[in-house]
Amino acid sequence: MSKQIKVALIGNPNTGKTSVFNQLTGLNQKVGNYPGITVEKKEGVCKLPRGVKAHILDLPGTYSLNTTSLDESVAVELLLNKNDKDHPDVAIVISDVENLKRNLFLFTQIKDLKIPTILVINMSDRMSRKGISIDIPVLEEKLQTKIALISTRKGTGIDRLKELIADFRSLPSSPNVDITTISKDYFERLKNAFPKEDLYKLWLVITQDVNFMPIEKQSLKNAATFAVKSKSELKRLQQKETILRYQFINGILKETYKVDSNAAKGFRATLDRILTHKVFGYLIFFAILLTIFQAIFDWSTYPQDLIDELFASASEWVKSTLPEGAFTNLIAEGILAGIGGIVIFIPQIAFLFLFISLLEESGYMSRVVFLMDRLMRPFGLSGKSVVPLISGTACAIPAVMATRTIENWKERLITILVVPFTTCSARLPIYLIIIALVIPEGRFLGLGYQPLTLMLLYLIGFGAAVLSAMLLNKILKIKSRTFFVVEMPSYKMPLFKNVVYTVWEKTKSFVFGAGKIILAISIVLWFLGSNGYSEDFKNAESIVKQRIEKEGLSQYSLGYMERKLNEYKNSTPVSVIDTERAISLKAMQDSLAIITLDLEQRAIEQEIASHKLEHSYIGQMGKAIEPVVRPLGYDWKIGIALLTSFAAREVFVGTLATIYSVGSDEEETIKTRMAAEVNPRTKKPLFNLASGISLLLFYAFAMQCMSTLAIVKRETNSWKWPMVQLLFMSVFAYIVALIAYQFIK
Repeated sequence: MSKQIKVALIGNPNTGKTSVFNQLTGLNQKVGNYPGITVEKKEGVCKLPRGVKAHILDLPGTYSLNTTSLDESVAVELLLNKNDKDHPDVAIVISDVENLKRNLFLFTQIKDLKIPTILVINMSDRMSRKGISIDIPVLEEKLQTKIALISTRKGTGIDRLKELIADFRSLPSSPNVDITTISKDYFERLKNAFPKEDLYKLWLVITQDVNFMPIEKQSLKNAATFAVKSKSELKRLQQKETILRYQFINGILKETYKVDSNAAKGFRATLDRILTHKVFGYLIFFAILLTIFQAIFDWSTYPQDLIDELFASASEWVKSTLPEGAFTNLIAEGILAGIGGIVIFIPQIAFLFLFISLLEESGYMSRVVFLMDRLMRPFGLSGKSVVPLISGTACAIPAVMATRTIENWKERLITILVVPFTTCSARLPIYLIIIALVIPEGRFLGLGYQPLTLMLLYLIGFGAAVLSAMLLNKILKIKSRTFFVVEMPSYKMPLFKNVVYTVWEKTKSFVFGAGKIILAISIVLWFLGSNGYSEDFKNAESIVKQRIEKEGLSQYSLGYMERKLNEYKNSTPVSVIDTERAISLKAMQDSLAIITLDLEQRAIEQEIASHKLEHSYIGQMGKAIEPVVRPLGYDWKIGIALLTSFAAREVFVGTLATIYSVGSDEEETIKTRMAAEVNPRTKKPLFNLASGISLLLFYAFAMQCMSTLAIVKRETNSWKWPMVQLLFMSVFAYIVALIAYQFIK
């Protein structure tokens, strides 16, 4: 079997690199991290002509090989290090047909490393509308490469690109620009010092900070200390290099790239003025967010109900089919209940990622970043901080990693510390189920109270982030000054395939990432909830029956029986024929008597199970921490869920699903169980407006994600900052939740 061709996909941000990657690899792709660092690594497999396969590596977006961030350094390291297992046989530089001049700067740099390089000109479907014409044969000759003119939207040119990859050995590897002309004397001495090394590679090693990853530099170790030029002198040489490259690019494009000046350009400018307006821009963004949250609630209702019923039925089927015992209980009450508590939120999470993907694909998200820069500056942040804050709505971990694009350490540190305040998708399951329980379903001006509450929580999280940033900006005595630059891509219709890939990958990552934790915790919780050491646990049956004889069934059990009887009455047809009415009524009365006895027995069994749970290992743990959470309006079950959710916020719902399912009626879903919970002290519903708002605010501010803490430690190279985050956010969340409950109750 032939060896796979190693391909590096590289390009400026917003050139459609992800679209090309998806077209080449389809679903044969995976996402991970580079060894030793937390930069995202996307790779996939592409089938080429004649049965050849290519391993495609999607490198982080970069404007040049002059690195300013960790992400960009990853690309430079890989291109320089021939000993890296992913060092490419061929590089594919993705360019945008409307910004070819700027994109070619990166192309010429990579070409000068003498790596076989293919130029891809994307978005060719826009050429006629923009009045653009390109002489491809002449451009290929001038750049000494092969060019694939493609449109990922139309799906054209991909076969041509695959043929070029398969025939990469025929590509010329000669450089485009003679770098030595910027300082002949300097490069002559450099060549004499290192006669066996490539001069441009030496130049990059000397001028760039490419020490983030292990790299073999034994023959180059003296190059970095080649004591000829100071840093300021090297900067001036870099500027000369930039001028030299653009002179080369301008000369080529003058012959090969034509733009009709009469082509329509007014629509984009007009739309930009509206979407980035200092008043209307914020109103439009606010309206879009509100629409998204309304849709998340309205569209996901039916699939959620279906999933809820399926898991309840699955648990019931397991109990009725498999032999009684600990293993059956583990599956029904532990695994299925815990996983069901998170799977039910797949529709809403998928819709959230769908809308985020649509905003990014359309080009609108870049306008949001530009718009929010005005809002950020008074709080000590630049527009670059908005990217992590916005991406934090999906997950805080990649959001913290995204701060690497911020060159200034103070701004980067502040952004890292405040990112966890933004509402991530892990909070969404908690918000959704609590809102559904305590917020009425009414509407105001056509907008539901529940979506409005959800949006308010997002705004509260964002507000806490920027206010915390302002406070940190005053506290941290670090001098800094940065300039904000953001790419404004052309508007385009979102590509269906890209949106599908994004939603699939993000949702799968969320479910499987959370699922591993929830599965492990569910098993532990089931064991702790099904076993105990006290006499109250061991003698639960006799204790409960004696109490029922004296006091009767509990309020929850009576409510449960009433609901079931009403369901039976509403589903039982009564004959309308007079002669049979008496018989039908008599039969119904007999049936009701039998069902009532059955329900009473099941209610007794539930009370026994509830008593055992309260005196189990987990019950004892919950009772121990209950004094701490009681002032917030919580009971010991919620207290246990708060503790376990420190592993990951979304575990909160899975924990309650497991606790409520231990020994309970499997026909009852988690939502109905939570709605029926009664506070033993007040005899009122446990999940009421006061306790619900308290919980929502606690999770809006609490730092309950060990993975985020680990990433913050890695990014700041110290445990100091994650511990400051954990302590401050937890204490702040507790105080806010306490005030909210005491004020509302």
